[in-house]
Amino acid sequence: MFALTLLAVTVLSAGSHHIELPFGGLTRSYIVHVPPHAPANAPLIVNLHGGGSNAAQQERFSGMDALADREHFIVVYPNGTGRGEQMLVWNAGTCCGAAPAKKIDDVGFIRAVIDDVSKRVSIDRRRIFATGMSNGSMMTYRLAAEAPDLFAAVAPVAGSMVLMNFHSTHPMPIMHFHSVDDPRALYGGGLGLPFPGTNSRVFHQPVEEQLHKWIVVNGCRAAPKVDQQIREKREPKTPERLRQGSSSRRARAERPWCYGS
Repeated sequence: MFALTLLAVTVLSAGSHHIELPFGGLTRSYIVHVPPHAPANAPLIVNLHGGGSNAAQQERFSGMDALADREHFIVVYPNGTGRGEQMLVWNAGTCCGAAPAKKIDDVGFIRAVIDDVSKRVSIDRRRIFATGMSNGSMMTYRLAAEAPDLFAAVAPVAGSMVLMNFHSTHPMPIMHFHSVDDPRALYGGGLGLPFPGTNSRVFHQPVEEQLHKWIVVNGCRAAPKVDQQIREKREPKTPERLRQGSSSRRARAERPWCYGS
């Protein structure tokens, strides 16, 4: 029995690997990228695709493999659920697609993915991070709220939190990236443009309103400090880096902060 268990899990070499994982009565999957000469107890980043996308597209779009190779960390790109293998979504709360109505347990799935990866390559469980784009950003917030024991910090991109009930009491370092001119994931909230090729529109929560919930949990100061302004002629509005700052409350690894862009 012990020998069969060893044969069932393949230790991963350098490169990208597509792995299927049964979960919740479905055959789910993910891509994991292992850098050359991966160190023992390497950091792990979970990189989540947007709505209507998939793991392979997110791997190409984000370009994170090259960074992982240079900085020696593991990166995993999970697949959501949906139509076939292309138009996939996450159950981030109220978004997106049919995943919320079907009550897809994507938090449990991500836990299972990390457990599966840890059997195939050495990772440091104190240094697991999450990021994601659009619907993947929303899912990143759900992970921060419902799996704070798993993640050291999160960095959502172009998607605000869409949880119906937010009751987290665990501080979480957050770095949020969002264009104030985003026509789909509206910074100020509201119905964005339809998904390409569909009539489906998503109601987005105001970014700063949702961030304020985390500011309270993290014990950060309410008024942000403008850390840097970057002026470019082609930009309709001036990008800003807003730092909510450190607090006296402690996260697992460091003092919690909120950081918006």
